[in-house]
Amino acid sequence: MDNLYDDFPLRITKAIEMAGGPSEAARKAGVTLATLSRWRKGEADPSRSNLVKLADAAGVRIEWLAAGRGDMLVSASPLGHPAGKEPCSCLDTLGNPVDLEEFVFIPRYNLKAAAGHGAAVAGESPMFSMSFRRYWIDNYLRIDPKDLSVLSVKGDSMEGVLNNKDVILINHADTSPTSGLYVLRVDGDLLVKRVQKLPGGRLAILSANEAYMPFEVDPSKPEGDFAVVGRVVWFGRQI
Repeated sequence: MDNLYDDFPLRITKAIEMAGGPSEAARKAGVTLATLSRWRKGEADPSRSNLVKLADAAGVRIEWLAAGRGDMLVSASPLGHPAGKEPCSCLDTLGNPVDLEEFVFIPRYNLKAAAGHGAAVAGESPMFSMSFRRYWIDNYLRIDPKDLSVLSVKGDSMEGVLNNKDVILINHADTSPTSGLYVLRVDGDLLVKRVQKLPGGRLAILSANEAYMPFEVDPSKPEGDFAVVGRVVWFGRQI
């Protein structure tokens, strides 16, 4: 391969990140995530029209993206912000500019306050939002940020796995458990439990703390109020 094009997959990867991550870049370029992945791995080359769309989405020069020639940005200010776009006034603790577009802001709710509603945190106002890297959500979780919320853990039923006051990130699109940690609504209360799918479609609901007895639920014929709110995909803990 000509040296001029050796770094093409790296430039594609950089452009995808600057366009808002794989999901957003694929949408703007009008291609599938699988096609985007092949571009990044160097397994396929984008058409000229798709290359232009990706360059526009990322705000980079087509010459740079295609061949590595010239400046990367279409037009930049001294701080590296595209022309016509106001520099971000947000700074990190070292005084460096922070691009808010690199983050998504997920609403955080109080787990106790969310209990008793007919849907996950329905009707509740978030206490505040927590920021997560858009690249991490797009590339590792691969979840639509709109399907995420943050809750806090109460109690000791999952002690050793999830402790009291831990913070958990919930994927509300995953409501058909096989196995894993899930937030459940049981008789008006929100519970964080380990769920295991059993033969016949029944679910075993398990606690890490042996003081709490396990129980089973048939989702197709629930007894009383029962719903799977979502899967736990991340947790944070203060030491």
